[in-house]
Amino acid sequence: MRLFVPVTLLITLSIASPACADIYKYEDTQGVIHLTNVPTESGVKYVLIMREKRVLLDRKLGDNISQYDDLIIKASEKHKIEPALIKAIIKAESNFNHRAVSPKGARGLMQLMPATASSLQVQDSFHPENNIEGGVKYLRYLLNYFNGNLPLALAAYNAGENAVIRHRGVPPYRETQVYIQRVLSYVDKFR
Repeated sequence: MRLFVPVTLLITLSIASPACADIYKYEDTQGVIHLTNVPTESGVKYVLIMREKRVLLDRKLGDNISQYDDLIIKASEKHKIEPALIKAIIKAESNFNHRAVSPKGARGLMQLMPATASSLQVQDSFHPENNIEGGVKYLRYLLNYFNGNLPLALAAYNAGENAVIRHRGVPPYRETQVYIQRVLSYVDKFR
């Protein structure tokens, strides 16, 4: 029975969701098998059991990197955040595709999760101005929360503020660490 549930779950996940996230498992000391798409427990040996189908962005959608400059400057001035940082996050998150949707459900230019968009009162995540306003407002909140520490704010933007709090710093997730470096590299480029 213990093997039946995880195997059934894996079959269901692979059939129901062709663009699902990576799935990891570990077995605890009581023999219970845990499945997750985000390994968060420290001191646990996770095993990758299903690889996410990777989605490549259409680079043509991101060719015009100045098309949202007016909206970026407006949000920048309102929330006191450097325009190059906002532009870098948009580049890293959606490659300037206002219709982008991640495999995890994040939407729009700044890839707002539906719950985050709702809490920021963003009615339409695909509307460029609403999305940028919401994303920059959230970024300002994170910068304030983490006392201006940009790497921590970026880690929280990518992995969630609870992951940063739980790990007392940048989480040990490869995706998050690469994300921070990519955004910082784009900031230098856009300056």
